[in-house]
Amino acid sequence: MISDVIIMAGGFGERLWPASSHAHPKQFMTLDGDSSFLQESVRRAFALGISGRVVIVTRKDIEEECARQCAPFADKERIVVVAEPYARHTSAAIMTGVWFLKKIEPAKRHTVLVLTSDHVIGSAETFCRDCETAARAAEDGRFVCFAVPPAEPATGYGYIKAGRDLYGDGTVFAIDHFEEKPERRTAEAYLADGHYWWNSGMFAFDADMFLDEMRQCTPQVAQSFDGVADGGAPALRTLHGVAALEAWQELETAYEIVPAIAVDKAVAEKTTRAAAVKAHFSWTDVGSWDSFSECCANPANKNVVSVESGDNFVYADVPVALCGVHDLVVVQKNGRLLIMKKGASALVREAARQMGE
Repeated sequence: MISDVIIMAGGFGERLWPASSHAHPKQFMTLDGDSSFLQESVRRAFALGISGRVVIVTRKDIEEECARQCAPFADKERIVVVAEPYARHTSAAIMTGVWFLKKIEPAKRHTVLVLTSDHVIGSAETFCRDCETAARAAEDGRFVCFAVPPAEPATGYGYIKAGRDLYGDGTVFAIDHFEEKPERRTAEAYLADGHYWWNSGMFAFDADMFLDEMRQCTPQVAQSFDGVADGGAPALRTLHGVAALEAWQELETAYEIVPAIAVDKAVAEKTTRAAAVKAHFSWTDVGSWDSFSECCANPANKNVVSVESGDNFVYADVPVALCGVHDLVVVQKNGRLLIMKKGASALVREAARQMGE
């Protein structure tokens, strides 16, 4: 079974601007006014019944907020917030989490699940069952991806093409190949084919196998952590009742030289051990205001006046009146206002940059 969970909680808050920002990225937002995306990820990790730790790998400038949001959990003594020295993409973040686990419990076998901190996943029970399937494959030496059956010809996700059935029971498949985010016509062909799935960006693996594969597939990343491998255990402090990294000089040294590479490019697309578990749970990365508006309970509705208007979404701290308009997303947060036509989410990041965010 899964023993430990690494949650990637960096991010810079551009795609859901202005509700998210560099100082308050998406993982701290909420869909329903209750738990944040990060808190839901932590809750999901503990629902697996893990024996080890939940390691949240984040940025230094938001580590305190990560710890504060984890403080209410009954099992908070098993949560550790590890701040990266710098942002160096997902390979370095996962290497940091894996080496942290190995340093604090070197004699233990770590079967690791890597989660993101800002996705929406439906049915905890189904998710846990799929993670049990992934753990079995990970214990057999596989680098496991969670592949989501596509609901539409989405162009914002990478795709996985399924290969042969590895166990003969339809649960785990070899990965034939990975595909980049496609243009619309290609995505439609993938959907019609029936063998292409969305790549969710979540993984499961044995920690030692992962380190071996990183060294085989992308040695420049693995070698950057040689000092971490040879060094001592990191020093911890307490932050809002949660353990947090205080000092780890070997990690600082590693980040001075480690290249910024996505783990998909560094390991998943190169290893011969890649496998896919077909997800039975619902999933979305809520990576745009279009997808957010589809998931959100729209808490601003009680403060919206709509006159000859329809099919609009409002996410605001103040009352909003809409007159004679349709298909708009209106976001008023943090002293900023976004007015967007539905379907134009790809333009938000540039708007945030031009606003100096």
